[in-house]
Amino acid sequence: MPWWDLGLLSRFRIFGGGFQAVSCKRDDSATVTNDWNSSIDFPLIETQNEEQQSAMQEVQLGSHTLRSHGVSVAKTHMHDWLILMLLVLLEICLYIIHPFYRFVGKDMMTDLKYPLKSNTVPIWAVPIYAILLPIAIFLFVYYRRRDVYDLHHAILGLFFSVLVTGVLTDSIKNAVGRPRPDFFWRCFPDGKDFYDKWGDVVCHGDINVIKEGHKSFPSGHTSWSFAGLGFLSLYLSGKVKVFDRKGHIAKLCIVFLPLLVASLVGISRVDDYWHHWQDVFAGGLLGLTVATFCYLQFFPPPYHEEGWGPYAYFRVLEESRPSAQAANMVDMRNGRAAQADVGNQEEEGSSHGFMGLHLADDQSALTLEELETGRR
Repeated sequence: MPWWDLGLLSRFRIFGGGFQAVSCKRDDSATVTNDWNSSIDFPLIETQNEEQQSAMQEVQLGSHTLRSHGVSVAKTHMHDWLILMLLVLLEICLYIIHPFYRFVGKDMMTDLKYPLKSNTVPIWAVPIYAILLPIAIFLFVYYRRRDVYDLHHAILGLFFSVLVTGVLTDSIKNAVGRPRPDFFWRCFPDGKDFYDKWGDVVCHGDINVIKEGHKSFPSGHTSWSFAGLGFLSLYLSGKVKVFDRKGHIAKLCIVFLPLLVASLVGISRVDDYWHHWQDVFAGGLLGLTVATFCYLQFFPPPYHEEGWGPYAYFRVLEESRPSAQAANMVDMRNGRAAQADVGNQEEEGSSHGFMGLHLADDQSALTLEELETGRR
């Protein structure tokens, strides 16, 4: 078959005594090859990059310790620690001042005559399980991972969670002045009640006991428990990656255990007749809300893929990452792309070459019509 009957060629030119044909279209095989390279090579590169980045993050964990960065991290958050000291002083003042003495009439004593009992969970035990226990777990995690940012921010967030909750709880206690369920026996230890001309109680019991009798709403034990143990629950959920979408539901047991302990503490307050159920519900909601806000101030949400570490760690990691590595990654991807383009051009040339005829650029080519009419 003569060359001028070739239907595949629409343009050609004379070059060096031979013919060089020009294609007016890009072959579909090149497009297919490009699509194949873009859908196969690049995702593999990105997967390798993610694995390298993950490995690099794990390596960087041991480079920020208490000895190397502890002082600098504490200085960075110096103002936060000062505010924390002010919260301690404010909490002491709120505990000392007298609450509002709400009117308590004789007809209101029906729900306030529960027996006066001791606490199942004493007040001194609350800091042990709500503060010291989480700190012990934070130290254990630091011993394994050697990340001072995680340790510092976990302790600071826990202290803020507990103290902010304490200030809010005692402020509401003093403002509301709701009587406890055992208020009658606090006010009248001998069981002989007495009222003034307006019908309000005239207590003759111990002053400090009566003062505590006006601090029912909300429950301090419950709010402190949910503030400390709720923060611990969020912390553990991020560390064990409970929301990694792998279906390991057993991890939820670790997350729910601190919340169960806090709930049992709240139930004990109702069983001891120190609080109404509304007091416990409000205290638990308050403590858990404050704990969530304080945790998210330092850590990503537990369901986030970076929820296992604090914001500060990833920020420092990003700043300390060598720029050369990023440039190498870009060069590697560009090299792969260039190799793919060269392969496409080779396949394009081999598929369209025929008896010395090769594809050429459209701009420098002469059409068959121009050569036949003698225009050039």
